[in-house]
Amino acid sequence: MKITGVELRRIAMPLVAPFRTSFGTETARDVLLVRVVTPDAEGWGECVAMSEPLYSPEYVDGAAEVMRRFLIPALTAPPAVDAQAVARVLAPFKGHRMAKAALEAAVLDAELRAAGRSFGWFLGAARDRVPCGVSVGIMDSIPRLLDAVAGYVDEGYVRVKLKIEPGWDIAPVRAVRERFGDDLLLQVDANAAYTLAQAPHLARLDDFGLLLIEQPLAEDDLVQHAALARLLSTPVCLDESIESARHAAAAISLGACSIVNVKPGRVGGYLEARRIHDLCAAHGVAVWCGGMLETGVGRAANVALAALPGFTLPGDTSGSGRYFATDVTEPFVLEDGHLPVPTGPGLGVAPIPAILEEVTTSTEWIPA
Repeated sequence: MKITGVELRRIAMPLVAPFRTSFGTETARDVLLVRVVTPDAEGWGECVAMSEPLYSPEYVDGAAEVMRRFLIPALTAPPAVDAQAVARVLAPFKGHRMAKAALEAAVLDAELRAAGRSFGWFLGAARDRVPCGVSVGIMDSIPRLLDAVAGYVDEGYVRVKLKIEPGWDIAPVRAVRERFGDDLLLQVDANAAYTLAQAPHLARLDDFGLLLIEQPLAEDDLVQHAALARLLSTPVCLDESIESARHAAAAISLGACSIVNVKPGRVGGYLEARRIHDLCAAHGVAVWCGGMLETGVGRAANVALAALPGFTLPGDTSGSGRYFATDVTEPFVLEDGHLPVPTGPGLGVAPIPAILEEVTTSTEWIPA
């Protein structure tokens, strides 16, 4: 396809409730949407970078700047480009995986819309719906946490993930397990808040029959994760540490994890995410699809990815209402604890113009 231009659109999306993790609290999402225009179709992608470089080095202003100055000029320079070529064309520019992922997704969406094919078909989806988990942030009190978890269980979520940090770990996990019983699929996410010296404390979580503990230690320390994994009976899952299939291969070889959280934005796109899925499947390592509080644009692609056969654990592919009162696309609504995989061309969804205009804070058109 020949790209004729790219639109960068910033939108403001208030969250239905504050979402607190070990690295900060979000009350709204400053989202960068990318629209790629070709003679045959247009495609959408969502950049999952946060407003500040807290989860990763990337942040939304920086993502917009690197797209504007470097990535988009490189992507529109060739006479034609397809999704398979995006990573190669952008490879000279180091890092900025979330920005690259958004552009790749938009190109792939346009390509598939023109061909009348869906994301699920392209990626290799093996199911027409996926089981959904929910991520529950750090709360002010255990009673508030229990009320929140009860609400999500009543909505039908099949798995609950609790964010933890030092001082908010053993007691809330114990309270949730005692309240909801052993049948609740329960896991925790530390977002790199602990050190190996705290291994004896983390080992106390072994008593609660957790599915996994996600990213307990620093993102750049696979060796210490391997040491921790030997000290815990709870499976160790890596998130921030996995930025590519190469990182996943190294982690598996070292024994640093037995489960991988795949976030397409973090790893540079859906094609790299599929490579990680294939690698993990070949080594008997379970994967699940993480979330970055996406709108319906990013959620549609994530649901398609989560339908691949190696995604054997429920992901953070929550319904739209978990985060937003009004989504920019038709909302994703939980059905018996699952979300349907879109079957329409491309993402199978698109922003609703009236809603999009209402939440837009700025637009920028970059011609080829």
